[in-house]
Parts: sequence; structure tokens; C-alpha cells
Amino acid sequence: MESFMTLFISLLEILLALGSWTVPSEAKAFFVFGDSLVDNGNNNFLATTARADSPPYGVDYPTHRPTGRFSNGLNIPDIISEQIGAETTLPYLSPELRGERLLVGANFASAGIGILNDTGIQFFNIIRINKQLEYFQQYQRRLSSLIGPVQSQRLVNGALVLITLGGNDFVNNYYLVPYSARSREFSLPDYVRYLISEYKKILARLYELGARRVLVTGTGPLGCVPAELALRSRTGDCDPELERAGDLFNPQLVQLLADLNRQIGADVYIAVNAVKIHMGFITNPQAYGFVTSKIACCGQGPYNGIGLCTVASNLCPNRDIYAFWDAFHPSEKANRIIVSQFMTGSVEYMNPMNLSTILAMDEKA
Repeated sequence: MESFMTLFISLLEILLALGSWTVPSEAKAFFVFGDSLVDNGNNNFLATTARADSPPYGVDYPTHRPTGRFSNGLNIPDIISEQIGAETTLPYLSPELRGERLLVGANFASAGIGILNDTGIQFFNIIRINKQLEYFQQYQRRLSSLIGPVQSQRLVNGALVLITLGGNDFVNNYYLVPYSARSREFSLPDYVRYLISEYKKILARLYELGARRVLVTGTGPLGCVPAELALRSRTGDCDPELERAGDLFNPQLVQLLADLNRQIGADVYIAVNAVKIHMGFITNPQAYGFVTSKIACCGQGPYNGIGLCTVASNLCPNRDIYAFWDAFHPSEKANRIIVSQFMTGSVEYMNPMNLSTILAMDEKA
């Protein structure tokens, strides 16, 4: 029996080496890049303080254990995977990401990162965006050895890509401390222009690496998260300075995506209006079944917005009635509302088209 198993494993390795795996025609891979809003566990494998691998994170995940997601349960990529009928993508650093699991795609996101390399330096060892793109190249080499270069390119070209960057460049860089290095170097309008110019290079590189359907989220309402309410708001109103940052950044990002699409001659980049999506449940939480959009479920201090979510924190008994899980991140219930707009939102939310339209178009292609 042991010799049979050894022979079987050897044959399997030979098949893999020959690239004889085939991609099911209906398969749509999914690749994720960005920060803690979309990280599903890469930072678990790194020596960094930006991690979510201890309770009560994951309290509502199917296993009821922390996974590295900055959520009580599922995050945005998980729910998008559900919607497109795919398995959840594994973190790129996970040892489980091998063999047939590579066909599903990969999540390269890392909590704490931004558009700029100096964003999140306080978290030390995180996967900056240029490294995420290097890993994407490495992934493609691994995939090519599995299914061959032609099928590998077809899978990547036909994949859905999500990238979420920008929030940390304000919260954990420009506004991290009073008179930060970047705020002394740039006025806010100049800083935003600099971010957009750097983001253009990242998005162009994604296209060079084969991405053809890229959902690009703008920054959410940065001044309305519990952490910023705790630090900056006496009345519970959103902080106007951080809101001004988003108001400058997001329209320029939308314009950048339109310009890139025009240069390419195709709707490669889809602008996701994260502010508009979030503001629905932030300004009228009761309409979405929430009791509050100001107080985080897990935390301490005003609005539960000070410090990290830990076992010593206040923890709400019902996560479904809180828009925010911790000081910065939406609850699973809020993530589901967000993804529903990805799927069916009008051009005010998803420009030039929503995800349902993309999937229908790609199915006919």
C-alpha cells in the first residue's frame, strides 16, 4: 500500500510538472491587493503589529476563530467571492496556496500599507504594494508551471481584481501625528496630487501584469470612523479635515481611472465610490438595521475608538446592529451592504458599470 501511494504521489508530481491541469471554462479567478480592509491573513505570517489573529477577531467567522481578517466575520473579498460563486482566495503567504488552489486566485493584501512606501512604517514588516505586485509575478510563474503559460495568461486576463489603497496614506501617514513629515513637505492638495501620480504607476503596472478587470475603491469616509471620532470629534460629527482629504482624493482618482481607460481603449478600471456606499449607513444607520454607526462593537474609550480590539476590550453581544466592528473596519453586516452596491449599484456607486454587468459581459465574451 505504501509503495502504491508513493507511486501515486510521484505520478501526480509528474502531471503537475507537465502542466496538465486544465482551467474549467467557467472559472473566474480573483486577485486582491491593498490594505487591512481586504487583507485576509497575510500579516499572520509576518513579524508585524498590524495583525488580527487573536480573539475576538473572527468571533462570527464560520470557525469562530481569528483568521487575520480585520472583521468579526467575513470581509469584502470573502463576500465578493460568494457573489461570483468562487471559493475564498487564500492569502498569498499561506502554505495552503498550492496546486489546484492556485486556480482560484490569491489575496496579496497586507494591513497597514498605502500607496506610498513610507505609509505604515510604524507597523514594520508589512507587504508594501510594490512587493504585492512582485508576488503577483511570482504567483504567475507558479501558475504557469502548473497549467502552462497560455492557460495561465488566459486565467489572469479573465480574472477579477480588487485593489483598495489610499486610506492609510492619510490616517497612518499625513495625519498620523501633528506636523508629520509628509504634512511639512506637502500642502494637502499637493499631497493628493502626489498620491494620484504614484497610484497611476501602480495601476499601470497591474495592467502590464495582465489585469483586465480592476475594481478600484476610493477612500471611505475617513473622518467618520470611530477612531477619528474619538481623536478629533467632540460632538460625534465626522472630522472635517479628514473628510476634506477624501473629497480631494476621490474625484481625482475617478478622473485617473477614466483617463487610463481612455488610453487603453477599454473599461479596465472600475471606480468604486466607497464614500457614497458607506455614507448611506453612516448617516442613517437605522435604515440598514444598525443601532449605531459611531460606536465600534469592539474597543475602548470614546466611541470604542481608542486602541486595538483585544480580549480586554468592550465587545457588543450582537455584531449585526453595529456598522463598525473595530475602530477602523466595518462589521460583516456592513461589508455585505457594501458588496451589494458593488454588485448592483448605479453609476453613482460603480462607474462605468457594476459587478453584475461585468460578470454578464464577461460570460458572453
